[in-house]
Amino acid sequence: MKTKELRTLGKEELLEKKKEFSSELLNLRHQKVIKGLEKPHKIKEMKRSVATINTLLKEEELKGRKI
Repeated sequence: MKTKELRTLGKEELLEKKKEFSSELLNLRHQKVIKGLEKPHKIKEMKRSVATINTLLKEEELKGRKI
């Protein structure tokens, strides 16, 4: 997903997407080991999506704090 799309989601939705992407990443890694992948770039995309979600969640956490 694009970052713009992810920014429109709420915290609960982001956590759900993170869980979904993490499980898909795990499945892709298993497929890679067992039989190889047709599209190995999907692993990189999933890792990047999880990292983006983590960044957005951290941003939201820091917005809640007053400096």
